[in-house]
Amino acid sequence: MSPPEMAAVGTRQSVAMEAPPGLGRRRWSIGVLLGVGILINYFDRVNISVAAPQLQQEFGLTPVEIGLLFSAFFWSYAILQVPVGMVLDRFGVMTVSRVGAFLWGVASGVVVLATGFGTIFAARILLGVAEAPAFPANSKATGYWFPRAERSLATAIFDAAAKFSNVIGVPLVALAVVTFGWRWGFGLTALLSFAYFLAYWFIYRDPSADAKLSRQEWDYIQRGGATPEGTAEASPFAMLGYLLRNRKVWGLTIGFAAYGYCFYLFLTWLPGYLVAEMHMSIIKSAGYAAIPWLCATVSDLVVGGWLVDRMIAKGHDETRVRKTVLVGGMILGLAVFGATATTTPVWAIFWISIALSGLAAAAPVGWSIPSLIAPRGGTGAIGGVMNFFNNLMGAVAPVVTGLIVGATNSFAIAFLVAGIVLLVGIFFYVVVLGRIEPIPEPDGAEPASAAAL
Repeated sequence: MSPPEMAAVGTRQSVAMEAPPGLGRRRWSIGVLLGVGILINYFDRVNISVAAPQLQQEFGLTPVEIGLLFSAFFWSYAILQVPVGMVLDRFGVMTVSRVGAFLWGVASGVVVLATGFGTIFAARILLGVAEAPAFPANSKATGYWFPRAERSLATAIFDAAAKFSNVIGVPLVALAVVTFGWRWGFGLTALLSFAYFLAYWFIYRDPSADAKLSRQEWDYIQRGGATPEGTAEASPFAMLGYLLRNRKVWGLTIGFAAYGYCFYLFLTWLPGYLVAEMHMSIIKSAGYAAIPWLCATVSDLVVGGWLVDRMIAKGHDETRVRKTVLVGGMILGLAVFGATATTTPVWAIFWISIALSGLAAAAPVGWSIPSLIAPRGGTGAIGGVMNFFNNLMGAVAPVVTGLIVGATNSFAIAFLVAGIVLLVGIFFYVVVLGRIEPIPEPDGAEPASAAAL
């Protein structure tokens, strides 16, 4: 039986099984490749923040222009999430991700040659376009490459990279900027992006086309419930409309948006909180701020990844395990309230580390769900819808927090709002999402398993 035929026959039900001795590790090589890509993604995103003082001085930029440069990436990135999900479902992971990775390097390379605000602004817009497919594509790829019982750890590898980038990305880019000047800050990320493009070009294939994937490992992946390869029978617009009418999609989307609100609040305001409320210097706040992100990286991998897969492999109910971590992580996010009751930096970092660790544990579970519930050819669309609303919170949370802090001179109410948002997300995860199981194929589309019989 050929690999495509085996993919069609493969069931999407959870199979609790241990990997047999001598099984190949090709799937984990792919998982690490995807994680490295996200790490470089975030280097590309933070370089503008590190280089901003030198950019402002060289080109005489106003604070408003610097703000526009900071936000330009998110405009195109967020707007394209839904369209890029449809493109992924139409043209596949390999093609779209290759183009995207090449454009990451182009976008940073353009800034190296920039002569003013306009060039840099256009390059940041291009970077948003180039990186828009990254998370939906990785979610789709892990669905192809990993059985359901390993999906959480595989997803945690690339999701944790986003957290870990806050620990090493800023110092790495800062070293290049301080040592060689701001152009080399962008030059470094351009070189890393082009290097990743070459690595992805030569390494990544979908499982059915990967000559280095052994038949034994392929069979293990398929028997474990890998997402069937192939495009949807329905048109991309018909598939999107079908999915937008499904309650599971909205349960996942609103729940993940609540996570996104709190994630972006911490991402943008944590250093400012430490300076304003804890009276730290900027240098000291940067060091303290790295601690919660390091804790989040470990929690992402160990709890949201390894532990979830371990529990499912032991035969525990898949929905119960995943939703326990989802909801439990969101509840731990409420620990941020503890930071409002202390003026001691150590205790503030303690509570924030608990909150970020809980949210980080929930994140890879959330990102694994599109490939677990999508009908054939619909993973990209679900991931795109989910990430659109997630990144919309990247625009909303910093602004709302800034308005509240400006009006009250305190973060207490801002954190209270974040807690209320988390409670809304918990409701949608518990009540609206329901069981984590595949959405039926649209009317007129033949299920993958039936097609092969």
